[in-house]
Amino acid sequence: MAEQRVVIVTGGGTGIGAAGARLLREAGHHVVISGRRPEPLRRIAEETGALAHPSDVGDPEAATGLVQAALDSYGRLDGLVLNAGIGRSGAVGDLSLEDWDEVMRINVTGPLLLLRAAIPHLLRTRGAVVAVASVAALRNGSGNAAYATSKAALLQLCRSLAVDYGRQGLRANIVCPSWVRTEMADRRMARFATEAGLEDGSVEGAYEEATRLLPMGRPGDPREVAEAISWLLSPAASYVNGATLTVDGGTTALDPGTLAFDFRVQPRGEGER
Repeated sequence: MAEQRVVIVTGGGTGIGAAGARLLREAGHHVVISGRRPEPLRRIAEETGALAHPSDVGDPEAATGLVQAALDSYGRLDGLVLNAGIGRSGAVGDLSLEDWDEVMRINVTGPLLLLRAAIPHLLRTRGAVVAVASVAALRNGSGNAAYATSKAALLQLCRSLAVDYGRQGLRANIVCPSWVRTEMADRRMARFATEAGLEDGSVEGAYEEATRLLPMGRPGDPREVAEAISWLLSPAASYVNGATLTVDGGTTALDPGTLAFDFRVQPRGEGER
């Protein structure tokens, strides 16, 4: 078996974080999962044998406590997956400052605080960081100002980590998924089904509609993103640093200006947008 590593996964109770915890545990690594809701963490811990440590890493003391929990239990830290995140909709002129501040606190400040606590220990092990950003860090959509800005900031935060600490053996990379079947995405699709007036009103129908024009024509599975994260954490990616890996089924390879050649695209009515 490959060398056993110790990895912290934030947002580890559901979606991509939970899939990453499962995959890393299957490979024999120690995993500490964190999140603000204890119950999802407990379920994943019971299923996988990961160590659950509920915390809000937007709180400096909680971020330090999470790193210390990994050290107390396993004596070292080799990897960090920055997966916790939230979204709030709204255009620049409509978004409340409260929503903006909360998105930035969870999606940007939280990772910063956790990195500051973890860096000395990751340097000792010549460890690796993987941030889960989004294609929204690279491309934008309507009413997505806070989320897209936060994910672009997270991308650059991890690039800064790669540049500042690469000579000391620490690697930091970013994955940018498109639509992936997660709890958070399911909630957005439920709203979309209602807003768009889809005939069946279902989440399945909303995913089909949202991904119809994408090159692979489907949403991703959390395990598919977890595989990319696991590889970036591993020695197999030993010379990959500061990279942005799109795990998006070809979404960012697509030129929207060519869609009309393959599809008849009609805008929704004003009340359906």
